[in-house]
Amino acid sequence: MSAALHILYEDNHCLAVAKPAPLLTQGVPPGIPTLEAMVKAYLKERYHKRGNVYLGIPHRLDRPVSGVVLFARNTKAARRLAEQFQQRQVRKVYWAVVEPSHDGTLPPTEGVWEDWLRKVKEQARGERVTADTPGARRAVLRYRWVRAGADGVLLAIEPETGRMHQIRVQAASRGWPVRGDVWYGARLPFGPPAEQPRDRIIALHARSLTFLHPIHYEPLTVTAPLPSTWDEWQNLDEPLA
Repeated sequence: MSAALHILYEDNHCLAVAKPAPLLTQGVPPGIPTLEAMVKAYLKERYHKRGNVYLGIPHRLDRPVSGVVLFARNTKAARRLAEQFQQRQVRKVYWAVVEPSHDGTLPPTEGVWEDWLRKVKEQARGERVTADTPGARRAVLRYRWVRAGADGVLLAIEPETGRMHQIRVQAASRGWPVRGDVWYGARLPFGPPAEQPRDRIIALHARSLTFLHPIHYEPLTVTAPLPSTWDEWQNLDEPLA
């Protein structure tokens, strides 16, 4: 199991790996395949640990999303990394392929999306609402074009807030859903066909995280390469936003 892990960064305090889609970051009950379980198995094997392996999880990625996930290997690192995420000190860059709108238009080459979002009651999804809607929370992101393709455009996206499905909701509500994201109205497929809805993947990739090392405090940037499922975008060599 550990051989399947793609380690991006590792020291005594934190560990960053590339999560494949549609693997869960974390799951309940135990026994369900998750990135958390794979990382714990890797640490147990590599360091010959007996008993339970500690692993702090300061953030997560949605199941159909690939990219960088950062873990903490001790409680001090977990606390300090969690504080950085909570205080929005971590710079997150995502890459997303969005499809054209129904009339064939694409987003402007760069911009800022600002909305009010809320979680749909009793559903694992979000929606765009007005500012005075109960439960509404402000959502802001910046984006720019990386390149255009035959059926969409690849965007580099930097969220300033961290709302549920924020990128997916903000893109879809403007008529440019993330490729493959049928949950939010995508018409074009992405990746290999899936037998079960839970196994679908979407064209959203957590490209990089920039954070302060939880012990030494020097800035670190961890970057995840695009998965092989990204086909025409695979040979792209674009500097990070």
